[in-house]
Amino acid sequence: MKYNLVGKTGLMVSELCFGTMTFGGQNAGIWEKIGKLQQKEVNEMLSAVIESGINFIDTANAYSFGQSEQLLGQGLIDLKVNRDEIIIATKVLARMNEKPNSTGLSRYHIFNSVEASLKRMQLDYMDILYVHGVDPSTSLEETVRSLNDIVESGKVRYIAICNWPAWMVAKAQAIAHYRGYHKFIGLQYYYAAVSRDIEHELVPMAADHDLAIFPWSPLAGGFLTGKFTREGADADSRRANFDFPPIDKEKAYDLVDVMGEIAKAHSASIAQIALAWVRQQKGVTSTIIGAKSLDQLHANIASTEIQLTASDFAKIDEVSPLPMQYPGWMVERQSAYRK
Repeated sequence: MKYNLVGKTGLMVSELCFGTMTFGGQNAGIWEKIGKLQQKEVNEMLSAVIESGINFIDTANAYSFGQSEQLLGQGLIDLKVNRDEIIIATKVLARMNEKPNSTGLSRYHIFNSVEASLKRMQLDYMDILYVHGVDPSTSLEETVRSLNDIVESGKVRYIAICNWPAWMVAKAQAIAHYRGYHKFIGLQYYYAAVSRDIEHELVPMAADHDLAIFPWSPLAGGFLTGKFTREGADADSRRANFDFPPIDKEKAYDLVDVMGEIAKAHSASIAQIALAWVRQQKGVTSTIIGAKSLDQLHANIASTEIQLTASDFAKIDEVSPLPMQYPGWMVERQSAYRK
């Protein structure tokens, strides 16, 4: 397992991050379709994760309405994991109950949510707190200051972002810079060979701001596993029951065909090729993987042994092009005089 620096923080995380969205699922609505692992299976997963060298674990208060955090925390205790050797990340935003202030990125909710997450995980502090998305009802200034203060409290060590537009990330970083607040250190965004939207604005912005990129759903919700072809789909797969995130399925079928050929050349699975593609992309620090079984987990971890060639990347680029968007194509055209 390789370890990469998170921006300029000095913090090092494994090139794979273990996601715990499959933990819990009992009486949790849509989460039951994603995964229902309970404590015994959770502990087995965590043991394999730690043995592999992965030191970065991702969860969220929203996952099964807190069950994922509870199972993760108990698993770390059961396995007697040294707290100083593991990086724990969770998130804030989602509605956890029907009370009016149980959601969003207000100071009130951020502080309450952190306290609740720490209690569920039986931890004194969390290493990374992500804002899980946009709160249109709270000023960005309040959110940035509140995040700074929660870091100053010692209950959170670093802050990061999920699912914000690039302009909002840049604005938040500017607020933090000019007011002397703690800045965001990384971005957790959807990134897969079939969905390369972040390459337009977010990837170059991340490079400019020294932000790490932590891709989620590198298999596009399970579509890039080989279980989905034009001939049919695996009825037991996650996407068969929870068709998310959205993708261009015609392009995805073409991509699966190409990845299947590449997989044969590497004696690997299509899923392993898809994971290797994301892992080797510019700016990517740690790729988030999940699993419903130990076999699936071991296979995903083994993807780190695959190094795609320039020819492999070219074949994938042929079927997963990212159409140039305005003003990108105009910037490229008008910048030519500098070349």
